[in-house]
Amino acid sequence: MLERLQIGRVPPKHHIVFPRDPAEGAGAGAIHHEECLTRDGFDGPYTILYHRDRPHAQHAAEVAHGWELPTAVAPERLAKRHYLSSQVAKRGGAPVDARVPLLFSRDVVSSVAFPDASDPVYVVDGDSDTLVYVFAGGGTLRTLLGDVAFEKDDYVFIPRGLLHRFVLDPAQGPQHWLVLELRGGLHIPRQFLNGLGQLKMDAPFTHRDFRRPVDVTPRDEGLREVLVKRGDAFHGFRYDHAPLDVVGWDGTVYPWVFPILNFQPRAGQTHLPPTLHGTFAARGALICSFVPRVVDFHPQAIPCPYPHSSVDVDEIIFYCRGNFTSRRGVGPGSISYHPAGIPHGPHPGAYEGSVGHTRTDELAVMLDCFEPLRPTAAALGIEDPHYMESFIR
Repeated sequence: MLERLQIGRVPPKHHIVFPRDPAEGAGAGAIHHEECLTRDGFDGPYTILYHRDRPHAQHAAEVAHGWELPTAVAPERLAKRHYLSSQVAKRGGAPVDARVPLLFSRDVVSSVAFPDASDPVYVVDGDSDTLVYVFAGGGTLRTLLGDVAFEKDDYVFIPRGLLHRFVLDPAQGPQHWLVLELRGGLHIPRQFLNGLGQLKMDAPFTHRDFRRPVDVTPRDEGLREVLVKRGDAFHGFRYDHAPLDVVGWDGTVYPWVFPILNFQPRAGQTHLPPTLHGTFAARGALICSFVPRVVDFHPQAIPCPYPHSSVDVDEIIFYCRGNFTSRRGVGPGSISYHPAGIPHGPHPGAYEGSVGHTRTDELAVMLDCFEPLRPTAAALGIEDPHYMESFIR
């Protein structure tokens, strides 16, 4: 949640009469319908929307869409693992149908998607905030609160409960996304915020780095169906009117786009822990951005990450591009999984070979997850069987 925005037309106070414009064809005495999108009951962040029609006038309907839900396979031997996301067999379709879950826990579902068509229905995820990292492709996130354009190297955030759909831009090439369903919500790490909720001057990004909706205009795309995910099941509804009928809103709950390259990395005399790359926080997870940067500047510094035994978290890294000094055999679209319980670290020779390096051009997204991650059958189907042994020879 970021600072409060006001977009479009709103009345001078909430919960009061907001007349419809007679030029819109509304009857005498017609008023807008207020909708409160709230978090933590009524105690958390919220946004108030103003609709031309009743947002709660829905028919139950059959909507034949929905992405694959994660199902765990039988437990395997504890091991470091490498998944080749580009080898996922499922390709194409709309984003609402295209996700392929790979690793998941009670707090987070990590999926990949290769959509090639815009969503034909509106979507509401009632279970999770959604964060999409756009490894390749681009388009527009269309929501009740307005449009936000996205492109390669962007994080795209969709708050839980917000009606939306993805409109893909074929001119931006094939799509390849990392999709994170964050069941406990997503927030800015609290250490980056001052007492008023403003990003501090030493935070690794600023309010200016986020793209938000700049306008909201009622529109009729001819779509009436809405797919709602709740309780790990999909439910269909249909409106008699165009759902995108909001004339204005204000609040702090809204979609945004954050370009990963806007993250401002830190450097120290010796190697800094990965928490310094923390970008977004969620229940049971920290999302980090590794971007091109200057590395450690002590004359005897070892820039390569040190061998690490984390007894509390499972770690996954989605590799985007660049030179990954600690790893061989990983490339764009690779996902490494290093579970708690056994140490992980650089490949043979990488630790010593990094001495004297002054910068890195790596680009990657990392998740530290406190709940153990479980693989799906799709993950097993794209696993590199030699990864565990690659740390020996």
